[in-house]
Amino acid sequence: MAHYTASSLKSELNSRGWRMTPQRETILHVFQNLPKGDHLSAEELHNLLDKRGEAISLSTIYRSVKLMTRMGILRELELAEGHKHYELNQPYPHHHHHVVCIQCNKTIEFRDDSILKHSLKQCKKEGFELIDCQLTVMTICPEAIRKGWPSALPSDWACTRAISETEAPADAQ
Repeated sequence: MAHYTASSLKSELNSRGWRMTPQRETILHVFQNLPKGDHLSAEELHNLLDKRGEAISLSTIYRSVKLMTRMGILRELELAEGHKHYELNQPYPHHHHHVVCIQCNKTIEFRDDSILKHSLKQCKKEGFELIDCQLTVMTICPEAIRKGWPSALPSDWACTRAISETEAPADAQ
């Protein structure tokens, strides 16, 4: 898995019969400049680009992130929010997995080389090429458990971890 630049993405797209559009280059640039540990949904990417004055339609964003995921440039993540998130698919040793609270959506990244090694071994055995290897561990955070999850948790409860983490990126812009 190579680390993509705009020129290497253009070459890869051309070799597969696709074009490097300004929209694809903009999307790649956004993901390359995301702070470590950040993930974006297509909707969040659209809102971010819209705030910057970049007129890229949501349907173009969906098509572009799907294409970049199939090419192995982006990782598609199934987190707890009910919609897919994306991040750059970093080459080893930057490979990581996720622990996700299904109540507050708090996401923690972790590394475990044994998961990757086992996956590579299975791929080699079957003759497959590994594009991505990710494990998502679905959890309940300690704060939700302390507040009585699942039955006694108030319907209007919001985890302080989730609130502070979701507000921080907005304040940074």
